[in-house]
Amino acid sequence: MAKAKFVANTELPQERAQVQHTLGFGVPATSDPHHFTVVIPRGSTSKVQISEHLGLQAASVDSVVIDRVLLDRPRWTAIRAEVQRAFNARLATHGLKSSAWKVGDNRVDRLLGKELCVLAWAVEQMDAEKIPVAVRNWLALRPEERWWLFGMTAISTGGLMDADRGWRVALKHALGDVAQSDLLAPRSRRSGRGKDDIRTSLDLFGDETS
Repeated sequence: MAKAKFVANTELPQERAQVQHTLGFGVPATSDPHHFTVVIPRGSTSKVQISEHLGLQAASVDSVVIDRVLLDRPRWTAIRAEVQRAFNARLATHGLKSSAWKVGDNRVDRLLGKELCVLAWAVEQMDAEKIPVAVRNWLALRPEERWWLFGMTAISTGGLMDADRGWRVALKHALGDVAQSDLLAPRSRRSGRGKDDIRTSLDLFGDETS
């Protein structure tokens, strides 16, 4: 079986295409991998649930699955197309097959799942007219910025009942209330830009976050 972990900057294109078979949006077809599941009910008004499956990393049987967020169907509909496009673009850069949202269980790579949670947490109680702004701002963030936001939020307010608390509220305002131009302005003034640019191509299955 080919390795699931590789460094995109040092691997030859033909080697990069030899990564292992994946399920859904980049989930390694291995025994009980750490991943996320997006459950889309058949009913057009039913809520969409995003859960984290820790797999073999779980400390106990009780902590194997963590339900992260429930999204009203209109909010999910407002973000699903852009999220699918962004995820498939990322998968393509690593030579992995694309996927599409479907009714039922949708598997999502552990890092992509964290990024999805950040956007879902931001829009779960957001006014509908602000959601397109939130999506644009989310797209403007680098993957490692989304991972950091997930980590900070998940520590204390990462469950189904935490929608109106702490970092969940902060994400709502940070992505929905801040103009995209204002969000991006500080980035051009940061020092060490070259080092940041290298990090944008980190391995999808890397260990940059837990």
